[in-house]
Amino acid sequence: MSEKSNMSRRSFLKATGGAASASVIAGTAAGQETTTQQGGGGGGSGGTLNLINTGTMSTLDPIKATDTASGRVIQQMFDALMNYPDGAIEVQTQLATGYERSDDFTTYTFNLKEGAPFHGDFGEVTAQDFIYSWERLAASDNSRRAYFILDSIGIQHETDSEGNYKPGTLAVEAVDDYTLRVTLEEPFHATLPILAYTSFAALPEGILGDIQGYDGEMEYQTFATQNPIGAGPFQFETWQSNDEAEVSRFPNYHGETAQVEAVNWRIIEDDNAIYTYAMNRNADYFPIPTPFYDPNKVSVENTDDKGRETGTYGPVRNGATVNYLGVATINAFYIGFNTNRVEKPARQAAAYAMNQQQVIEQIFKGRGQAAYHFTPPNIYPGGPDAYTQHAEQNYPYGYNQTQIQQARQVMEDAGYGPNNQYEFTFTIYSGSDTWNQTAQLLRDQLASAHISMNIESAPFSTLLQRGREGNLQAYSLGWVMDWPAPDNFLQLLNPPQTDTSQDAPISYVNWSGTPAANRAASAYEQIEDNPAPTDEAEAARNESYVQMEEANWEDVVFLPVYHETDERFWYQNVDISKFGAAGPSRQMYNTTSIN
Repeated sequence: MSEKSNMSRRSFLKATGGAASASVIAGTAAGQETTTQQGGGGGGSGGTLNLINTGTMSTLDPIKATDTASGRVIQQMFDALMNYPDGAIEVQTQLATGYERSDDFTTYTFNLKEGAPFHGDFGEVTAQDFIYSWERLAASDNSRRAYFILDSIGIQHETDSEGNYKPGTLAVEAVDDYTLRVTLEEPFHATLPILAYTSFAALPEGILGDIQGYDGEMEYQTFATQNPIGAGPFQFETWQSNDEAEVSRFPNYHGETAQVEAVNWRIIEDDNAIYTYAMNRNADYFPIPTPFYDPNKVSVENTDDKGRETGTYGPVRNGATVNYLGVATINAFYIGFNTNRVEKPARQAAAYAMNQQQVIEQIFKGRGQAAYHFTPPNIYPGGPDAYTQHAEQNYPYGYNQTQIQQARQVMEDAGYGPNNQYEFTFTIYSGSDTWNQTAQLLRDQLASAHISMNIESAPFSTLLQRGREGNLQAYSLGWVMDWPAPDNFLQLLNPPQTDTSQDAPISYVNWSGTPAANRAASAYEQIEDNPAPTDEAEAARNESYVQMEEANWEDVVFLPVYHETDERFWYQNVDISKFGAAGPSRQMYNTTSIN
């Protein structure tokens, strides 16, 4: 790169509105712990690992995928420089063998594995492949994660007069075939963790022609739906939309070759169908939807130093007792309000009416923690105790309370009453019985506050598309970490990035123009201005994180509902590693075995 961009992260966001997209939720290391309590083991006798994908897949292109369902499959096929082994939050090298960092935290030099092959006949991974792949991330029209590389990590680049990225100007250099040098505009505290995200995975140079300088060896639609090429432990076999996806063992994988021959995901969104599929033993490793879950059947036998609980669950409907793992992962589930389409008094009334603890206990059967911040407890400034203390002392809508009288009063102060009810529609994703129950509870409570709330459901992919287009009033979604820091969550509440008139808003709330929105934008600027991995910068970020949470409380843009405890269950023929706080969507299956 010949010239450093003179545009700060803050200016970039103002100019572009944040080239992002909502994500809901997307690896192999030695010495992994396994969680087999009974049976299991094996040593790799082949076979197919059968799983359930509980959401609609949208693409197999790592730079376009923003949904967890697609990410689960992509995670098996594409490798990056770094990785969260089994969803732990301590990153390790993957296609890199090591790295050096400059004293000012702005230059990273990565050494790559030699002889790490791509699938098919595309040769080995080199530094030039990463340059190509990251240019796609920054410049391709197919990318929904451009802000990751241009803003979040902030690799040096040039911009045009309108603040848009100039193709080909990323400060990423191939020193030689196996040495990659990356220069940032300024330090970023989560550089290595964000490079573990699959958007930064390696693709063969020139395989697609969606950026300048390349004609492409494959049609884009073929790559994205029928023949994705990566360097992961599994290679693509099939994807039938809304039905199933399958990958097979890549025998020449640069790491530990997969013990199972294949991984198959049946795509099922309906809770009843998910449970029936698992009870018919069609899935080896699976979730149990909350309507069919009985907390009294959990027997925790061990809690490790990371708080992960293992034991057994059962008997289940088919008579089996299955293995159990419960992990408090880094996530937040919430109701989002399009502030252009739902008035503030109605949003405040919803917050007064919502008793998060009641929802956890009565609807989610204790499978999580009541949410009062968007930042999850395990990464909140000061930790879980600080999270709870701040919420108990400052949450304005009743901590663990339903305050219907206050909800009614705020609506009456806004001019509404029995003969003049306010109306809005809350959209949930299809198949989620728990969100349907939550919506019904909220609807019934708001009926006493002069609000008629309609409930509608939509397939997950449809909900996301409507959100991007600004065609939702209120909606239910969740966010699972891309990197384990509050800014990864609070970027969804950075007002410039919530504008649905932009091409790819990161959330769908159109938050702007109010004193609270201005404070939130200012606080996020403070976060952007203090990105370094130093104690001083972290203290400044922590102060701003709390300011953003309180600004959100004031305007009720996101109404936090719960932080999920991720639980998985599996039959005795499976030997699988524990996942960590990054969650099961980051888990890779090459070390899993089936008897």
